[in-house]
Amino acid sequence: MGTGYGAHSPPAHRNRRNETLERRSRRIFHPAVVLAPALALTLAACGGDSEGAGTDSGAATVDGIELIAEGTLTTCTHLPYEPFQFREGDEVVGFDVDLVDLVAEDLGVEQAIIDTPFDTIQSGADLDTGKCDVAAAAMTITPERDENIDFSDPYFDANQALMVPADSDVAGLDDLSGLRVAVQASTTGKDYAEENIADAELVTYEDSGLLTAAVQTGEVDAAINDNGILYDFAANNDDVVVVTEFPTGDQYGLGVQSDNDVLRERINEVLAAAQEDGRYDAIYEKWFGTVPGDSEDADSDDAEGDDAGADETDEESEVESTETSEN
Repeated sequence: MGTGYGAHSPPAHRNRRNETLERRSRRIFHPAVVLAPALALTLAACGGDSEGAGTDSGAATVDGIELIAEGTLTTCTHLPYEPFQFREGDEVVGFDVDLVDLVAEDLGVEQAIIDTPFDTIQSGADLDTGKCDVAAAAMTITPERDENIDFSDPYFDANQALMVPADSDVAGLDDLSGLRVAVQASTTGKDYAEENIADAELVTYEDSGLLTAAVQTGEVDAAINDNGILYDFAANNDDVVVVTEFPTGDQYGLGVQSDNDVLRERINEVLAAAQEDGRYDAIYEKWFGTVPGDSEDADSDDAEGDDAGADETDEESEVESTETSEN
């Protein structure tokens, strides 16, 4: 399911700020529900329940699927991770948000979003304690995470990428020796950097907003993270640039509590239907300015054009050779 960016082929970016975002009427976003990460972490450490966390008294069942709150599909995410999930005014919007809206709509409920530390999402703690029904955080499917939560079918392909200041001479991993490189806590980007960069100082940030700001301010010399968010940030900020990608073959999945097969299968059905009827492509184009496969098709067409040109050149050479022989 889903297609990400081809290597070195970022999609065209479009300004979304003035667009009307669909399905907003079906999404609940309230400061009392969406907690700041620090507050959420404090409440978790103290053992308190945040508003929006599941309780038996508010639980409900829809089509055999147990939800922690009646009339609501509650989603745990970690902000910001633009364009997948981020705040715009009084709402949380983004690619992942719109996909989960499709699931909520299919169930006949509204989506409520809780901002929570990414570590408690990937560890399964938020799902196991009834804080949310589903996790949507541009989360790469890994064997380690799969032990803690159950994933939907993949819905987005991604690679890791390297972003630097626009005036930097850094072009790849070999140029990072002795430099400070930003990574995000608990991410596959951090894992990639630890495994592939030996002589750089890795500086860990809690969220992508802090990571990208660190590159802009010169606090670090470069940043490694998923290509989707880095391309999106660079498209809106001329003082930084994405210089290369690393083909890691990451795939994002939506998470549910382990053994919650009923909800996981329903999510898969909705994702498959959306890909089939064009809704997935429409959401993809809304946030990335292109439809899945466009960059790959363009590359393929270019390659075919080159091949055709080469064939024509070969044919012309053969004709000239024949004429020379006849003379």
